[in-house]
Amino acid sequence: PPVMLVELLFQAACVSLFLSSGQGRVYPARKKPASFAVERRRVGPHVCFPGSGSGCCPGWMLSPGSGKCTLPLCSFGCGGGSCIAPNLCMCPDGEQGITCPEPPGTCGEYGCDLSCNHGGCQEVARVCPIGFSMAETANGVRCTDIDECQSAACEGTCVNTEGGFTCECGAGRELSADRRSCRDTDECQATPCQHRCENSVGSYRCSCRPGYHLHGNRHSCV
Repeated sequence: PPVMLVELLFQAACVSLFLSSGQGRVYPARKKPASFAVERRRVGPHVCFPGSGSGCCPGWMLSPGSGKCTLPLCSFGCGGGSCIAPNLCMCPDGEQGITCPEPPGTCGEYGCDLSCNHGGCQEVARVCPIGFSMAETANGVRCTDIDECQSAACEGTCVNTEGGFTCECGAGRELSADRRSCRDTDECQATPCQHRCENSVGSYRCSCRPGYHLHGNRHSCV
């Protein structure tokens, strides 16, 4: 009997040791860290740096409606087409590329008032500035300056300018209000004389009151 008691105690000790070993212990499952892709989808597509500015990846911009990075950017412009992906345009002819060719036009050096539309050229008028004449060339419309002095009625000297002309008068004369005719400049308005001033065409003359005579400088009175 003592031998059997020892064997029973030994078996019980073995079972207790097995149950208390690491093989029988159960650990709770460790939570996996959220991946960057999951975080990116949570705050919006095409986001590279969440929380810092717009955070949009290169080639994308924020959509005004959703506030997410869903609008593609085309650096070279799509002209009459539309931007469907970063630097990828869908053109009116159905072709795709980094940009769309401009439609054939007659825009020349000055011939068109141009309206920029996403990098494209839109012709809105075929006129030349005032003072220029328009001529059709192989490269479109070209505007050349008109020499108004060929027909301008200046009383003095006519000077042609780009897009217009000016009239000039000689010494002692000035332009009238019509900017074409000349009139005498009244130098006496600048009071060059000490006592009296008499204006003349293109010049003036000083004189003195009784009891004074004109100085040698022809302006002062002694």
